[in-house]
Amino acid sequence: MRIGIPKETLWEEKRVALAPAGVDALIKAGHTVYIESGAGEDCHFTNEEYSEIGAKIVYSAEEAFKRAELIAKVATITDDESEMLQDNQILFSFLHLSVGKKKVIENLLKKKITAVGLELIEENSELPVLHSMSEIAGQLAIQVAGKYLESNSRVGRGILLGGITGVAPAAVVIIGAGVVGISAARAAIGRGAQVIIIDKDLKRLRNVDTIFNKKVTTVAANPYTISRGVKFADVLIGAVLIKGEKAPHIVSEEMVKQMKKGAVIIDVSIDQGGCIETSRITTLSDPVYTLHDVIHYCVPNMPAIVARTASYGLNNASIGYIINIANNGLASTLMINEGLAKGVCTYRGACSNELLAESFNLEYKPFRVFPTN
Repeated sequence: MRIGIPKETLWEEKRVALAPAGVDALIKAGHTVYIESGAGEDCHFTNEEYSEIGAKIVYSAEEAFKRAELIAKVATITDDESEMLQDNQILFSFLHLSVGKKKVIENLLKKKITAVGLELIEENSELPVLHSMSEIAGQLAIQVAGKYLESNSRVGRGILLGGITGVAPAAVVIIGAGVVGISAARAAIGRGAQVIIIDKDLKRLRNVDTIFNKKVTTVAANPYTISRGVKFADVLIGAVLIKGEKAPHIVSEEMVKQMKKGAVIIDVSIDQGGCIETSRITTLSDPVYTLHDVIHYCVPNMPAIVARTASYGLNNASIGYIINIANNGLASTLMINEGLAKGVCTYRGACSNELLAESFNLEYKPFRVFPTN
C-alpha cells in the first residue's frame, strides 16, 4: 500500500503522523511511504532520517495526497486538504467532524473517502489513540497554568501552584474525571496544589479516590457544585469529553464573571467546541486572551507543545491499525476489528456515524463491510 504523510499546517500544528520508527515498520512490511519535506522538522525528525529508512520525500502536500492510497495526518482536515483528497482514499486523522465544516464532510462523501477519526477508535471501552494525547494534555494543563498564574502575565494572580509554608497553594478545579482530568490531577498534586475534581459519574469519582488515596477532593457535578467550584478556582481545567459529540457548555459566562481576578481557565475540550461558554480557539503563538479579568487558554492541539513526545505517542498508538490495513486491506481489517470500525465516520460515499449525520442533517447509513468489498 502507498501511504502519504503531509506536513501539518492547521493551528500551527507541530506533530507528525508517524515517527521514523513507524515508517520503518511499514517499509519493512513492503509498503511505500511518501512524506512531505519538513513534515517532521518540528519534532527534530529530519528528511534524512526518513529517507535513510526508505521513505520517499515529496515536496508538496498535493504530491503526498496524489500518490497515496492512505493519508496519515494529525490535525483535523482543512478545506484545502479535503480538495486534495483523491477518490476512494483512506484518511487517518483526528477528525473532530462534529465541530467541523459541512463542506469538508461533503467532500469526504463526494470522493467516497473512508475517514477514520483517531479520537473515535475504541478498544475495551477505552479510546487508545486519544488516550496518549489526553495524558499529555492533562500534564501540560498544569504546566501552562503555573506559567499564567505568574505576575509577569498581564493579569496573573502572582501565586505559586504549590504555595509555601504558611501560604496556601493554588486551588485547581478540574471538571471531568477522565484521562485528561486524572493526568492533570496527578501533575497538580506533584506541584503541591490543592485539587478538586468534579464529575457527574460517581464510579469515576470513586476511581479518583482510589488512585489518589483521598488526596484529591471529589465532588458530584450539578449546577450548584460547579458554580461553587468555579468561583473557588485559581485554575479551572475543562476536561469534558462526550465521544463524537460537541462538548456541552458546563460553565456559563455568568459563572466565569464570578471567578477571581487573574484566575486561569484551560479548556482542554476546545477541540470539541469547548465546555466553557467564554472559550474560543487560540493558537500556539497567541495562546491566551483575557475576558472578565480571567485568563483563557484554549489551544486545541496542546500536545503540539511537546511535538516529539506527542508524535512518538501517536505513532505507538496508531501504527498497528495502519499496518493491519496496509497488510490485509481495509475491508478485511474492519471486519475483524470492531474497535477500529467504530472510528469510521464516512465510508464509500455514506455517512456512517449517526451523531455526525444528525448534526449536519445528512443521510445516515449503518456501517457494513462484506468480504467481497
